[in-house]
Amino acid sequence: MILATQFSIGTIFTNENGEIVEVMTVQHHRKSQARAVVRVKLRKVESGTIIETAYRPEDKFNEVTVEKRPKTYVYSDTEMAYFMDDENYEQTGFPLSQLQNEMKYMMDNMSVEGLYLNGKFFGVRLPANVVMEVVEAEDGVRGNTSSSVTKDAKLSTGIVIKVPAFIKAGDKVRVDTRTGEYVERCNDK
Repeated sequence: MILATQFSIGTIFTNENGEIVEVMTVQHHRKSQARAVVRVKLRKVESGTIIETAYRPEDKFNEVTVEKRPKTYVYSDTEMAYFMDDENYEQTGFPLSQLQNEMKYMMDNMSVEGLYLNGKFFGVRLPANVVMEVVEAEDGVRGNTSSSVTKDAKLSTGIVIKVPAFIKAGDKVRVDTRTGEYVERCNDK
């Protein structure tokens, strides 16, 4: 059993309706005299549907054991993303509709964890952060050297994130795949 206060991103459990869900985001709230709550955004494993709900800190749930296998992202077409199992080299397709968030960070030959429940491939877990190349970035304004000044930058996969003013096109940056935020500039060119 797992308490609602023990939830973290990636925790998989059976909710009050008997559905297997994965925690996407978790926030602990407590307002002055009000009772504390744990607000979560959950993804249903079977359908990929996202739901938002709140639990009391003392609520208990059954944690689900998930098998993890190393996989490599190979390519995608209009409907499916294909992953190669690193142990037996077998390729498996997975619907793009269930990988909307993950595809923003997916690059050819990227290592991921394949998640299996009762022998069925149901999702992938990305590394905590990835290094991506900046393909477009606005020019920094002269004099804006404060570390809090940010600008938009387009990365190699097409996503746009906020980066510090000193980042320019061609730089490589580390991005947190859980939040989509800039972490640091990488020196390896």
